[in-house]
Amino acid sequence: MTPDIPHLWPLIGVAVIIAGFVLRFNPMLVVIVTAVATAAAAGFGPMTILTAIGNGFIKTRNLPLIILLPLAVIGLLERHGLRQHAQNWISRIKSATAGRLLIVYLAARELTAAMGLTSLGGHPQMVRPLLAPMAEGATETRYGKLPDRIRHKLRAYAAATDNVGLFFGEDIFVAFGAIVLMTTFLHEAGIDVEPLHVAMWGIPTAIAAFIIHAWRLRRLDQALARELDGKPEVPAVPSVPATQEGR
Repeated sequence: MTPDIPHLWPLIGVAVIIAGFVLRFNPMLVVIVTAVATAAAAGFGPMTILTAIGNGFIKTRNLPLIILLPLAVIGLLERHGLRQHAQNWISRIKSATAGRLLIVYLAARELTAAMGLTSLGGHPQMVRPLLAPMAEGATETRYGKLPDRIRHKLRAYAAATDNVGLFFGEDIFVAFGAIVLMTTFLHEAGIDVEPLHVAMWGIPTAIAAFIIHAWRLRRLDQALARELDGKPEVPAVPSVPATQEGR
């Protein structure tokens, strides 16, 4: 391979990570295999790969502590009935539905993310212990015991609501990393753009995302009403006339 032609073998890592996620392998295993495959394709030896992995671990060794401590606290709260208390509380609000609850959370998630408070929500600390149980509790109050299919559907909508609110809300925050990256790239290309202007242009997108997902949540309530409210009638068993004794 001539020096003028770039060495493209390291891009094999992109194919590895796509194949791993499509085949639904463990994400951590996929990332590790991708890193090793990319380094090997770039011509790194085994010791160089291990050294790079070790240096990365040393630099980020405090990250697991930051992640594990909140998980331990949430696990302790769940063990003492956090999910049950959330379900009982939401069941007292007769007008509450899963869709209405998730719409309120979507608005709160977008607004707090727009102010840079992205850690107020999230799957481990908000969706799993609070939001999903509250959505299930509101639905159970209206329709009784839920099948597992409906429970999984509600949990998926709760997780999606958190994702949509965070993704489109944080684009409005001026100090968001993506905004800084875009303004820096444009500045190097000779285009001077203020970060505030980029953040302001994220507002129409966030509003559109809220309207679209809120409409999907309203349809969720309608779908739950069709699936759970129309219960099939139990066919009546015809009565058999009693015969006289001895006949």
